[in-house]
Amino acid sequence: MGDYIQSNSIIEERISIKGIPAILFRQKEENESIPTIIFYHGWSSKKESQRIRGFLLAAVGYQVIIPDAINHGERNPLNDYEKVENVVKYLWDTIFTNLEEGDIIVEELISKYNTDPNRIGVMGHSMGGMTTAGLFTHNPKIKTAIVLNGSCAWEDLNNRFKERLDMDIETKELDNTINEIDPMSNLDLMVDRPILLQNGGSDVVVPPESQERFYNEIIPLYENREKINFLKYTHLNHFVTTNMMEDSIAWLYKYL
Repeated sequence: MGDYIQSNSIIEERISIKGIPAILFRQKEENESIPTIIFYHGWSSKKESQRIRGFLLAAVGYQVIIPDAINHGERNPLNDYEKVENVVKYLWDTIFTNLEEGDIIVEELISKYNTDPNRIGVMGHSMGGMTTAGLFTHNPKIKTAIVLNGSCAWEDLNNRFKERLDMDIETKELDNTINEIDPMSNLDLMVDRPILLQNGGSDVVVPPESQERFYNEIIPLYENREKINFLKYTHLNHFVTTNMMEDSIAWLYKYL
């Protein structure tokens, strides 16, 4: 563990889950039935860049798994993440692969890493937030989700991306896949499950209007509206702040 976050009470371990490289954090005294969070990094990031967040979550009592997504970290990273062609070719494919691997990670956590099967959460930033939304939607074993600077309205966000990138290529097959898996198209799978949405009010990467559209669509369906919350942080761009982590931990204490 790096000198800046050393601890005598937290274990940090590099692991491989069915070939997926990941970092595991947990408290040393924890032995069984541990509440566990899968944390997903964003586009152009990697598991190591999220270590301080993993450490913080472990320090307050959770086991945390941070995997590398394909095309990132130890998994054949791209040379240029800003290149439009790479965003078009790899962004959604990375998210879809995260979803497939997420189901594998959940099963391995339960069978091999002392995870309480009734207390599994998922959390992520940006692309990792979109992964979080998709995994939470389609895997009922996930108890709660926290989406940081992401969107649960995939089709809406994809259209905004295409407009901003001035894309003129044919993406019909991709668009159909996005719409099919889109949490916004599967609201019935999410209703009355606890989900926290956090977005920067001035985010120029993932516009908060996309997440707000999702929130306005789903909240009337909740019987208990305390189980879903949308926090928009005024003047904040595409960053995760201390306030966001504090609000996340308060949410986890309540629902995980």
